[in-house]
Amino acid sequence: MSYTLHAEVRLQQRAIPPFMVELLERYGSEMRCADRLFFDKAAVERLRRHVGDRRSLRHIEPWLNLYIVIGDNGRLVTAARRTRRFTRP
Repeated sequence: MSYTLHAEVRLQQRAIPPFMVELLERYGSEMRCADRLFFDKAAVERLRRHVGDRRSLRHIEPWLNLYIVIGDNGRLVTAARRTRRFTRP
């Protein structure tokens, strides 16, 4: 996936590692508004099954509150940490 300049700056400012963007692409739940990918309970469970057990999740647990927004052109628009729950339409 290619990133916009804005997204590259935000990832750096917010100390979000690129591998977390990859994990969100693979296991994150999607919400339409562009496309917003985030880890909800179902996504964390899919990720846990992939890595093997809960103990393995401890290494990435601080980043499980991340979300990314992907534009209609397939480029990463921005990334941030959730501070509250998303409401589904």
